[in-house]
Amino acid sequence: MLYTGSCHCGAVAFEVEGDIEGAVACNCSICSRKGALLWAMPRDALRLLTPQESLSSYTFNRQAIVHRFCKTCGMHPFAEDSGAESGRSVYVNLHCLTAFDLASVPVMEFDGRSL
Repeated sequence: MLYTGSCHCGAVAFEVEGDIEGAVACNCSICSRKGALLWAMPRDALRLLTPQESLSSYTFNRQAIVHRFCKTCGMHPFAEDSGAESGRSVYVNLHCLTAFDLASVPVMEFDGRSL
């Protein structure tokens, strides 16, 4: 299924294709603070509909994940692996999808603090 999403102000918009079978609630210091519910898929399943320049990024600790956010409104629509291009994943914040019912998917807790 094809989903669309965006940040709060619309400066970052995207499409993502796949089947949402569940969400991940990570308890790492950044995910728990921003309250994201994440959906993981291959990086090439996400297509930006707005210029890359609308995004900024933040990494911390081991710098394995690049947290992307809108330069204008600060919303965190997705994150992605920082490694090599092949095999990369993207982690979409389900709160940023348009017309998506979060109650329709089970949520799995992930202990990101232990990493």
